Amino acid sequence: MIYALLCAVIAALIIKIIVLKRNARSIGSQFEQKLNENTNTPISVNTVDKDMRRLAGSINTSLRKLRAEHNRYVCGDAELKAAITNISHDLRTPLTAICGYLEVMKKGECSPQTAKYLDIIEGRAELMKQLTEELFRYSVILSSDGSEETEELSVNQVLEDCIMGYYAAFTERGIIPKLELTEEKVIRQVNKNALARTFNNLMNNALKYSDGDLFISLDKDGEIVFSNSAAELTPIQVERLFDRFYTVRQARNSTGLGLSIARTFIEQMNGSINAELSGGRLIIRIRL
Repeated sequence: MIYALLCAVIAALIIKIIVLKRNARSIGSQFEQKLNENTNTPISVNTVDKDMRRLAGSINTSLRKLRAEHNRYVCGDAELKAAITNISHDLRTPLTAICGYLEVMKKGECSPQTAKYLDIIEGRAELMKQLTEELFRYSVILSSDGSEETEELSVNQVLEDCIMGYYAAFTERGIIPKLELTEEKVIRQVNKNALARTFNNLMNNALKYSDGDLFISLDKDGEIVFSNSAAELTPIQVERLFDRFYTVRQARNSTGLGLSIARTFIEQMNGSINAELSGGRLIIRIRL
């Protein structure tokens, strides 16, 4: 009699454990699904066990909070993009008018002192115009869905053309770029303008912040490396390099969008870009 009772209890416990394990697997599977899908349906469990139902309830509460935070982020990001577009539009028209009036004033008779001041004002206005254009182009990039036309291109050729375009600017600063470019053609499905703009932004970044050198490499697997000495750069600054509007130095001629634009372009072409600090050198690595 006792043996039969004991067997019944053990059997009941085994059944309960099996049911609990099945529900635990179901909760885990549903949790993973809810994280990967944009759905408001809660996790459900088919059990009368209070602890298991309490667990599902707690997870559902956390999922609702997570979904609310995600929606807030998406809305905030959309509002920021719209604000950037509107601000850049609002600034472009008056700046164009200011530059036009300055040109008219410079053609008229004025004293040498006035002419000097007009040159200074014109320089500042042109700089603001350039920064505004950069802001506008960034808003256009953000608004695109990444479906720009792509074609099979030689990455070597695009990179070499960009290096040649910046060669004079580098030599003026006493920088002779060291190059290690594979002779094997690296063909990738990319958008030529986006890739060229990425390389230009990276070289412009090196031109501004390099301590006096630049190393560029391209291997046969399509990995591109830009590296330069950056003794004053810290690991925390490197982690933020691709953040929007972040500048290492608070330069008045920079929007802090160059590397952020580069990252957006590369990701739209299904590539990756990252930065690291090693031995006092900033290394930016692109994989296509």
